[in-house]
Amino acid sequence: MTDTPGIVITGASGRMGRMLIETVVSSEVCQLVGALERPGHDWIGQDIGAAMGGRPLGVTVSDDPVAAFAVAQAVIDFSAPAATVEFAELAAQARAVHVIGTTGLSDDDLDKLKIAARHAVIVRAGNMSLGVNLLVQLTKRVAAALDEDFDIEVIEAHHNRKVDAPSGTALMLGEAAAEGRGRDLSEVSDRGRDGITGARERGDIGFSAIRGGDIVGEHDVLFAGPGERIILRHVASDRRLFAKGALRAALWGQGQKPGEFDMIDVLGLTD
Repeated sequence: MTDTPGIVITGASGRMGRMLIETVVSSEVCQLVGALERPGHDWIGQDIGAAMGGRPLGVTVSDDPVAAFAVAQAVIDFSAPAATVEFAELAAQARAVHVIGTTGLSDDDLDKLKIAARHAVIVRAGNMSLGVNLLVQLTKRVAAALDEDFDIEVIEAHHNRKVDAPSGTALMLGEAAAEGRGRDLSEVSDRGRDGITGARERGDIGFSAIRGGDIVGEHDVLFAGPGERIILRHVASDRRLFAKGALRAALWGQGQKPGEFDMIDVLGLTD
């Protein structure tokens, strides 16, 4: 063991899992100490490096989060809501920083994460990139500057394998817009339009989702007013930026007091 923080990656065989493992292994400021997969997965018992088609890394893929978290200082988790809730409780018991990139969490899931955050650091964000989090701050400020004569629409595009909509990033942007206007997103969110829906309600924040091909992630925030439009945009072309942001969050969390944080905190972008 070294003095660098030990990181466990959940969902090791997934697209983000592999990217996270590559990012941690190539880093000089942390070490990979665990790789988790669901019970019964073909990779269980294999060296993670060999399973990924490369050199052995000395870390065996496991389905035992308790043992993995016991030797970790941080867990980076881009999995599924049910798994993330379970991991949060176990990471809190191990006092490991839990970085969550999982989307599609329900209000009940979030309540359970809040309980876990009483005992350990949780950093949760729908998007880990610097650019997106800057976009969140810009969205809040523009929404605060414009009145409800400007309709707000969040438009997002992702690959055809993404299972949830709107994306976590789109919801972050919607929440920022609502906060800028002093509203609760749950009261003004307009997510479904099909058939004869009637005219748009003044002050609503709309969401549109596109799914296709291998789109990494594109997000527009449209402010459409009388005679003019303002469009704020972020385009991601490489998933490595999400992995780098997640690792940055895991390192930032070392030494922080228990609680819930987001990438705005990590990046020092708070107002």
